[in-house]
Amino acid sequence: MTVTADEVSDAGAGQSDWLHIAREMADDLATDAVEREQAGKAPLDEVARLRESGLLTLPTPADLGGGGSDWRTAYAVIRTVAAADGAIGRLLGNHYFLSRSARFFADRTRAARIERESTAGQWCWGGGIASHEPPLILTPTSGGYLLNGFQRYATGVGVADRLMVRAAKYGTGEPLAVLVDPARPGVVGSSGDAFGQRLAAGGGVEFDSVPVAADDVLGTLSPDEGVLSPFASLAAPTARLVSVQFCLGVAEGLLAEVRECGRGMRSSWQPFSPLTWPDGPPQDPYALTVYGELTVVARAASALAEQAVDALVCGLAQGEDLDDEECAEIAVLASVAESAASRAAQEITTRALDVIGADAASARHGFDRFWRNARTHTLREPVAHRLREVGDYFLNGAHPPFALPA
Repeated sequence: MTVTADEVSDAGAGQSDWLHIAREMADDLATDAVEREQAGKAPLDEVARLRESGLLTLPTPADLGGGGSDWRTAYAVIRTVAAADGAIGRLLGNHYFLSRSARFFADRTRAARIERESTAGQWCWGGGIASHEPPLILTPTSGGYLLNGFQRYATGVGVADRLMVRAAKYGTGEPLAVLVDPARPGVVGSSGDAFGQRLAAGGGVEFDSVPVAADDVLGTLSPDEGVLSPFASLAAPTARLVSVQFCLGVAEGLLAEVRECGRGMRSSWQPFSPLTWPDGPPQDPYALTVYGELTVVARAASALAEQAVDALVCGLAQGEDLDDEECAEIAVLASVAESAASRAAQEITTRALDVIGADAASARHGFDRFWRNARTHTLREPVAHRLREVGDYFLNGAHPPFALPA
């Protein structure tokens, strides 16, 4: 039986309800994932499916018109969708973080106003406020601000209803989170040329004297010590755990497909044997060993992710009572989880195909999309930075710097 978003909302959704909707969405996306990925068209239809399912408003509080769910459920939904279609999982994950970012950087009244408008309009959010992205320039005017510059990479270009971007205030250089309507004159997006995440609608965006209302400048993104409260600093691990769920979803999605494929075929290097094929389940020792190793890698990364999510959910519940040391511990756990998930995604999407052999190279399977989606992401988010943070905290007790991912 199909569960609709309206039924979930009326009944008071629990995690199982949203996960049921997410699994139905994943099944729907999986039916033509290879064909859609190879076509590489803008994901307008996919966003429409997400909107119709109610998943776009899942993490927004119920009193503001949203699904009223928490980050634990949102992460599970991202992972479920990413297993079926990594690019759409990435698009949805970025939407969740950006649509909730006002909670970290704006005052409560402004955050509630933005979330209420977003839910009413069923906005899909895109953009990006990564710390390594050169900031745009925000120039004060008599009636607000003008936004100028070029952002090299933003998600949701061409499909987003609102963009959240990073801009430096003219004269001071202070980095600020800025909300932009992409329909305004002067906003020009360009499609990306990455070999992966073709359906994430990523690309560059140019801003040419785009007017921005003062109320749409949410707050500072300054990494300087003491500027952001410990609660606001949780924005970084919150975003990093979106990255974690994407990586795990892609890895688990490929493992599931290869497992089903491996049960029905003989590897190109495997000799015929009445003990292994076709009369019984696969028993090739090499294949079983690879599956075992990759299962351990996936489950270890998943366990670290669960530990980090538990810590984040507790930290968010503390609100402004959270202290610096607790925030640092959460940030380190998120970095540990991201390091493990990144490595798991790279190893699994590279090695899992070995047990299938030459047939895995067939374009009809589309197995390559998992590697391309994962590798495109890990190139943008090098794991070396996370490992350095973990090592510095372990050895010196140094708190990780506030750094937002792509």
